[in-house]
Amino acid sequence: MVTRGFTGRRPARPEAERLPPGQYLTEDFPVLQLGPTPRLDTARWRFTLRDGAKPLKSWTWAEFEALPRTRWKGDIHCVTKWSKFDTAWEGVTFDDLLAAAGIAAPTAYLLAEGYDDYTTNVPVADLVGGKGMVATRYAGEPIPPDHGGPARLLVPHLYFWKSAKWVKGLRFTQKDEAGFWELRGYHMVGDPWREQRFTGD
Repeated sequence: MVTRGFTGRRPARPEAERLPPGQYLTEDFPVLQLGPTPRLDTARWRFTLRDGAKPLKSWTWAEFEALPRTRWKGDIHCVTKWSKFDTAWEGVTFDDLLAAAGIAAPTAYLLAEGYDDYTTNVPVADLVGGKGMVATRYAGEPIPPDHGGPARLLVPHLYFWKSAKWVKGLRFTQKDEAGFWELRGYHMVGDPWREQRFTGD
């Protein structure tokens, strides 16, 4: 059941005002990924919160689907310069994950980890207060595998490489550790409105 809104949604504005600098609008939903698309069986899927190597809480797919759900509609922006308006997602907010686990975030930083071994850093401050969710539906349907289904992180105020596909968990870290693309020169924050594409931007 969807219980509440996902904050951060902006009211409708003219198209030019909704495009961050250097971006163009697309009606498509481009697929960009490092390798073959994982085909994940939800009967074996698990999502785990960890503090370093220590598991804090883990959910099966059925358990995860029973958590409070939130819908969000808004714009997404890829570092490759496409933006897509009015995308509709549904999932479990980071705040609700912490509440369901009965914990507060143990550190200020984490790495999102995918079943394809992809990682990306996201500060906790960019997830709390309704700013991030683990999404399991797009446009009212299960997320297709090409777009990260069955579950992907959604951090829509940052470039979309931060919204890790095929996410299997969030690992809290003692410091802000670079993930896959950050180790290869991408920005540690990735704010599209500040055009933080690469280190030094």
